[in-house]
Amino acid sequence: MTQLTVLPHPDLCPEGATVEAAPGSRLSDALLAAGVAIEHACEKACVCTTCHVVIRRGFEALRPASDDEEDQLGKAWGLEPNSRLSCQVRMPQSAEVVVEIPRYSRNFVRENH
Repeated sequence: MTQLTVLPHPDLCPEGATVEAAPGSRLSDALLAAGVAIEHACEKACVCTTCHVVIRRGFEALRPASDDEEDQLGKAWGLEPNSRLSCQVRMPQSAEVVVEIPRYSRNFVRENH
């Protein structure tokens, strides 16, 4: 199992959270199962950036981003070198992964674009 730590986010997870995530599960699914209501406007199809997270620890344990994910990440608000789309990250066999959910996201559906 992977230990997943979510850093505090003022709206989605004010106290932060630490949960166990099954190997091979999507990071977004692990967050949702832990009660962290991360946005996923495209229903995890890798065509938006609403589930953007920054991996603060454990980035090297993750499989590299696909070309499609890299293309979408270029549109994310607050992009950093360790940014990923949580719907595309599969949890590793065993690792400690620490994620930060950016304060803002670009949700073109909700923003009427």
